[in-house]
Amino acid sequence: MDIDPKLLDFCTTDKERQALEAIIEHGECRLADDALGYARSYSSAKLKQVKRKAAKAGYAPEASNMDGSAPVGFTVKRHSARFDKEGRAAGGWLISEPTKGQAWAALQEALEAMKGDITPCLPIPAPAQSNDDLCNLYTYSDFHLGMLAQEEEGGANWDIKIAEKTLIGSFGMMLEQSPPATRAVVNIQGDMLHSDGLLPVTPAHRHVLDQDGRFSRIVATAIRTIRALVAMALAKHDSVHLVICEGNHDEASSVWLRLLFAALYENEPRVEVNDSELPFYVFEWGEVMLGFHHGHKVKNEQLPLLFAAQFPEEWGRTKKRTVHCGHRHHVDEKEYNGVTVVQHPTIAARDAYAARGGWIADRAVQSITYSKKFGQVGRVFVSPEMLQAA
Repeated sequence: MDIDPKLLDFCTTDKERQALEAIIEHGECRLADDALGYARSYSSAKLKQVKRKAAKAGYAPEASNMDGSAPVGFTVKRHSARFDKEGRAAGGWLISEPTKGQAWAALQEALEAMKGDITPCLPIPAPAQSNDDLCNLYTYSDFHLGMLAQEEEGGANWDIKIAEKTLIGSFGMMLEQSPPATRAVVNIQGDMLHSDGLLPVTPAHRHVLDQDGRFSRIVATAIRTIRALVAMALAKHDSVHLVICEGNHDEASSVWLRLLFAALYENEPRVEVNDSELPFYVFEWGEVMLGFHHGHKVKNEQLPLLFAAQFPEEWGRTKKRTVHCGHRHHVDEKEYNGVTVVQHPTIAARDAYAARGGWIADRAVQSITYSKKFGQVGRVFVSPEMLQAA
């Protein structure tokens, strides 16, 4: 029996190496068993075990020229073979994927990045004066932090640095132009993050995304910027209600963001984090009900009845009702029987997918001021052009 000496490189235990060396020396598994003093088939079983490990790492010359190897930290996911007309092996392909250990290490790196930028919140003094009748709603929909876009393709550049600068700058401009309301709702209307994990793909359909940087960097930037928004809002308003909606790009990330900020502000009485387990959120302000849904699960025209059924108590206590959504990256607003559905635009640039699909819309964010009794009483729009001119 001819044993490939290279298989010794894939032995991970002393017994495996001992068995293979005995087979190489004596030429047969039976003779190796006798020499080692083990029962029949012991050496044969060890040989098969090592061959499986080698094949998993991408080395199995007898299997259709599978004599490559997966990179360190990867394992073979699939092997495709090609044969000639005579049935002889004529080549093959190896497709590898990160091992569980490699994926876990990357996740640990992301978690370390999260912890590195999180420090205990210091108290922020409340404003000296505010209007008890008013609440300002600040909405960011489809911000796509971590997206990479080029001006030559979509009309404007977008990366992590541009996104952070745009977020902080536009929020400061909205705060400055909005009235001194006693209450603020900071509404992250879904798709705050462009991707939802270590791979730059959409969660549901695994569409490949143009991503700027490692996921750990995106996570750290998201935490830092949302904290900054809350801190800025607390400096102008007596209290802040934070909504982080689930989006189709960040289904999982929206969960840990909500839990993270709920824990971060659990001892801050001026901050409240909406902890809905469903992708539907509601906030009451006097006779006003504000609903929130990204728009990826339910169509706009179905939202009024859904919120009436999902939140009957809040519905019954209010007279002015608005449901806010996004997802489609452009403005749309329609009043149904007693409910207005507001579809928000995005201030993010167009990526390759949107540009090649021919979708064009004005980029903007807006704050809406609500009175406890009269409902909507004012709006402020901020565009990227306003930031550039400032």
